[in-house]
Amino acid sequence: MTFELALRATEILLALALIQQSVEHVFGGGPARRLFAVRLLLALALLSGVYSAWSLALLSLHSLAVLHRFQGPYNGGSDRMGLLILYCICLTHWLPAGLLSEVAFGYLAVQVVLSYFMSGQVKIVNADWRSGQALADVFAFSAYPVSESLRGLAARKQTVLAASWSVMLFEVLFPLALLNQAILIGALGVAAAFHLANACLFGLNRFLWFWIASYPSILWLQARLMQGA
Repeated sequence: MTFELALRATEILLALALIQQSVEHVFGGGPARRLFAVRLLLALALLSGVYSAWSLALLSLHSLAVLHRFQGPYNGGSDRMGLLILYCICLTHWLPAGLLSEVAFGYLAVQVVLSYFMSGQVKIVNADWRSGQALADVFAFSAYPVSESLRGLAARKQTVLAASWSVMLFEVLFPLALLNQAILIGALGVAAAFHLANACLFGLNRFLWFWIASYPSILWLQARLMQGA
């Protein structure tokens, strides 16, 4: 994937994620309605591809107002990922073309790869995750809208144990996918399916869109690394 194509794909996917987030606030009412109406307009401008650098700069400034309004990333990890993507591609546009802009874009890819690895590393050193108990507790006691039939999975010890180790091993081994393009594409497909499952089971829909928005940068970085090898 070329640098220009990966950057534009990231812009489009980020814009769509921000539009979804903004629409929830604009049409859901609430005191932050006007704040997110501005974000919606800026995200539509980014989606159009006209003056992308300025759209990103204004979105970055606007993000400071959102952070102030909610005293930080109010939706946790998904908002942090959204901000990481936004700031990195904003820098990519405004830094001098060449190595510096590539470093800004590559930094995004590295951080996403590390996010999977660190998530797996934290789990695999936890005895409750290794035994399957942590995942069982997620199904049994989660405050997310898990259906009663899914809560019953907590009692299926072998299934939960296998699922726990599948998640942990996939996450800690994810960086190895950078060694081969076909493997990386497959790994990103599995990762997207994992986020989709979390969206369907637990309502974590924003994680799906923001993480997918980061994938073009990983595909570009892998190609760039192989090109320089």
